Amino acid sequence: MAVVCDRIDRLDARVRAFVPEPDRRGRLAAEAAAAPLGVLSGVAVGVKDIVRCDGTQTRAGSRVPAEVLAGPQASLVDRLRAAGALIAGKTVTAEFAVTAPGPTRNPHNTAHTPGGSSSGSAAAVAAGMVPLAVGTQTVGSVIRPAAFCGVVGFKPTFGRIPVDGVIANAPSFDTVGVLAVDVAAAALGASVLCDDWREGGGGGEGQGQGQGQGERERRPVLGVPAGPYLERAGAEARAAFAAQTARLAAAGWTVREVPVMDGPGEFEAVVRQLFTMNRYEVARTHADWFPRHGHLYREQTVAAIREGQAIARDDYERAVRERRAVRGRLLDAMERERIDAWLAPPATGPAPFGLGSTGDAVMCLPWSNAGLPAVSLPAGYAANGLPLGLQVVGRPGEDEELLRWAAELAPSVRPR
Repeated sequence: MAVVCDRIDRLDARVRAFVPEPDRRGRLAAEAAAAPLGVLSGVAVGVKDIVRCDGTQTRAGSRVPAEVLAGPQASLVDRLRAAGALIAGKTVTAEFAVTAPGPTRNPHNTAHTPGGSSSGSAAAVAAGMVPLAVGTQTVGSVIRPAAFCGVVGFKPTFGRIPVDGVIANAPSFDTVGVLAVDVAAAALGASVLCDDWREGGGGGEGQGQGQGQGERERRPVLGVPAGPYLERAGAEARAAFAAQTARLAAAGWTVREVPVMDGPGEFEAVVRQLFTMNRYEVARTHADWFPRHGHLYREQTVAAIREGQAIARDDYERAVRERRAVRGRLLDAMERERIDAWLAPPATGPAPFGLGSTGDAVMCLPWSNAGLPAVSLPAGYAANGLPLGLQVVGRPGEDEELLRWAAELAPSVRPR
């Protein structure tokens, strides 16, 4: 474990992915001595600082006293430790996993954001400090930083990893995910963290139930969501995405363009619906803490909570109904067009310059809204040398298949 600590000490002064810890070496030495044998034996894992973890404080990127936020260890940490993993430390998060960025920098260019809110987890993996880290995604907080930092990000189906012991953002969307050096490492982490993991794949909710071996081994049909959604990506991201899908088609994958969310104002309505639910739930998450400690919150977090407080219950319930309809339309389109997985940009472009914003999550928004599993694969570089990614989105419950397909897609995604 001295090697892990040395690596973090050497690299983190530049990247600032980890929350400072007074005796990381002593804690890790004690963990290593007591760790059981398991599939993650000796693997150092970063854990986002909204996940309660015995032996470390949880501050959620805030100035709120740690004792206010304390509670029982998250069961996902129990699972990691039972598998032999060693908790390398808490990774930096945007304050309360909302929008106010932490101090983390993009390892590829420290003048640029690593994305958020799982900024520290993505940067820690990208910088080579750990091979695996835990993040969370409400809208785009695993997939976007994975793309910005050039690592693999996996957000499972909503609810597949337990969230007890995780400080909430918006509970209707919050999903624990992983960031990893490659798809194999992401799948290994997912196999430990996800409920009812099926080794070797298998059917999930929807079309995949009851698949036989031959069906599981076939290549999926990949859908491109044509319409206003794709138009929200920047010009460089759209050009890169077109090149990525062309490479996949040339490599023998079936890629089919499917109009979706393309009615007049339909995608903009989806954005409003998610914003209404998200902000309403953020305000309720902080209903107890904010009156007592709001003077310690950062400006962006205060603004989000105030926006949520102004949303009426009737408007929230209407948004919940709209969300069900949106999810239904996406799944109907997959069924009708026989699409197994969607392809999409994971972000509107490469990581923006500066550390004042974590970037735009809109390219993740419809998929997170519907609770679908998603993977971000490294897919080359922008003109400025920063990473670009490709987002692959699967059917609900078919996380194992999605990761298997992602491993097969990965070699064809990168430019030669």
